[in-house]
Amino acid sequence: MKILSPKQIAEADHYTIKNEPISPVNLMERAATKCFEWISSNFENTKSVKVFCGTGNNGGDGLVIARLLKNKGFSVKTFILPLGNKQTEEFSINLKRLDDVCAKIVFIEKQEDLPKLSPRDLIIDAIFGNGLNRAPEGLSKNLIQYINEAKATVIAIDIPSGLFSGKSVTAKDSVIKAHHTLTFQVPKLAFFLPDNKNFIKDWTILDIKLNTSFINKLPTKYHYFTAQEAKATYKARNDKWAHKGTYGHSLIIGGSYGKIGAPTLSAKAALKIGSGLVTAYIPKCGYTIMQTALPEVMAETDHEIELADFTPTINATVIEIGPGMGTSDLTLAGFKKFLQNNKTPLVVDADALNCLALNKELLTLLPKNSILTPHPKELERLIGKWDNDYEKLEKIKIFVEKYSIILVVKGAYTLTATKEAFYFNSTGNNALATAGSGDVLTGIITGLLAQGYSPREASCFGVYIHGRTAEIYTTNHAPETFTASLIADYLSDVILELQE
Repeated sequence: MKILSPKQIAEADHYTIKNEPISPVNLMERAATKCFEWISSNFENTKSVKVFCGTGNNGGDGLVIARLLKNKGFSVKTFILPLGNKQTEEFSINLKRLDDVCAKIVFIEKQEDLPKLSPRDLIIDAIFGNGLNRAPEGLSKNLIQYINEAKATVIAIDIPSGLFSGKSVTAKDSVIKAHHTLTFQVPKLAFFLPDNKNFIKDWTILDIKLNTSFINKLPTKYHYFTAQEAKATYKARNDKWAHKGTYGHSLIIGGSYGKIGAPTLSAKAALKIGSGLVTAYIPKCGYTIMQTALPEVMAETDHEIELADFTPTINATVIEIGPGMGTSDLTLAGFKKFLQNNKTPLVVDADALNCLALNKELLTLLPKNSILTPHPKELERLIGKWDNDYEKLEKIKIFVEKYSIILVVKGAYTLTATKEAFYFNSTGNNALATAGSGDVLTGIITGLLAQGYSPREASCFGVYIHGRTAEIYTTNHAPETFTASLIADYLSDVILELQE
């Protein structure tokens, strides 16, 4: 699914209006009706509803929602914040329609006009829309702060008022803190950025039937990887004559004394996602652990308590390197020699990333399309600090282009960044905030690469699968009880779901 800019969304609106054809006011009715249907199905009729509208088209959406809720039997009051005494045509039409049903309408022209709010209220935020480009000030800012202080449930229409779609928020006290956002047609880039987590708690995409052919032709660097994309990516096993060699050989390099669990988790994940063969290259101290925990996995060893030589003997399809590896001088020196001689596709995680950060000249030795899987602090060590998430995205873009690699930046909407496009993941929850979860993700990606998925496919698809296991688990279990070892046990559920 594409993530579009405000300008592109406006273009899609205009194209739909011209070519469906449909009038602007009827398109507004259609969009707002989708919001009404969601609200009325999720909240009781007895709840007090207060709708706050600006005088632009976002406010027009709010007026339609207020009218439909009133007609449904909700107790509704509508409050209008005049914005420069300008009203769009669609807003004016819907203001008259709302007035015609004898709705309660109040204009907020000064601080004293602000209504009394209760935590029991349901507040609809339709003040500012997707095209906002400067921070609200004066009475607008005061209203936003007043709503935030009310501790009521807030539903934002399209985007929380005060939040920008394509740039960083500097006046954070001028943004609505929405409990839920009902957004039109496609998600906004702002939804995926950690800086905005206090404004976007949850969100739903409402299909308002904008012209899909037009949207499909719009260029964008940003995408949302959903179940639809996952199903299209999945390569079902239909070869009757397949054998273990058909599905590749994954080599997992990692581990040190006290940290053999990390490569063990990765090896299990690679095996369980379908890699035909898996070999672990580990220190000698981990040999018995690996062979006992995973009898299906072959093992080769290095020094007693750490990796130093990096001399595996197998001819692997893909190599994962880093989990539990450590960053000792011996390991760092051996890692450098390994990179100088290696031509096999790489998945680089954990301490291998830290080794790269300690000696960034090693980045030039990575094979093209290597996959790096940093968490936020590891990413910072690689690309440097950033002031806001938009600067971070720009630094990531420069980094992947410079080294011709793929970055999988772990987080709430794990980002897969390639030279061509950025993909935000749609699955997962906080059950994944547990030790070893990243090691399992790296193993999944490695196992997919071994089977012939492209680096981009393995990254996006692997992240999707990894996140979906947590969602399936938490339908019947508490998130606190999820462990990294359980992730591999739920891979089959995800694959079966994709086959449906």
